[in-house]
Amino acid sequence: MNSHTVFLGAGSNRGDRLDYLQRACTLLEALPDTAVTATSPVYLSEPVGVTDQNMFYNAVIRLRTALKPQELLSHTQAIETALGRAEKRQRWGPRVIDLDILLYDQLHIEIDGLTIPHPEMHNRKFVLLPLVDLANPRHPVLQQNAEALLKTCPDSSSIEQTSHSLQ
Repeated sequence: MNSHTVFLGAGSNRGDRLDYLQRACTLLEALPDTAVTATSPVYLSEPVGVTDQNMFYNAVIRLRTALKPQELLSHTQAIETALGRAEKRQRWGPRVIDLDILLYDQLHIEIDGLTIPHPEMHNRKFVLLPLVDLANPRHPVLQQNAEALLKTCPDSSSIEQTSHSLQ
């Protein structure tokens, strides 16, 4: 089995946010040829875009998987649907779960519906802080590691680490 290292961003701001993140983690662990190898602490962060909504719980999940990027995307979207995420939704609006592929090894992919690395990750503290808790991977396009990206991140929103973890 060819195994790949993947970092996923996970967020929730509706219902029992921690439970949705934990359930997503459990469903990711059940994917074929996939293992959750680490999870970051959970962070509480302000919403981006549409600000009149609940605060988010955010975390980063590291996987080892043999799934190809498009297969993994299909599975993460199925997990979002299984947990109750509406198919039609407001961009940046409230959601029970959001799973984004941040990094997949050092691949740079731009195909219909999938861009890796995630095109906004370097602009989001709620992605970079939990990512740095797990590792300091290099961004394959910007050619900087996550710690350097965090130092220059333009995001000035409020974010704080909670006492919660996912595993």
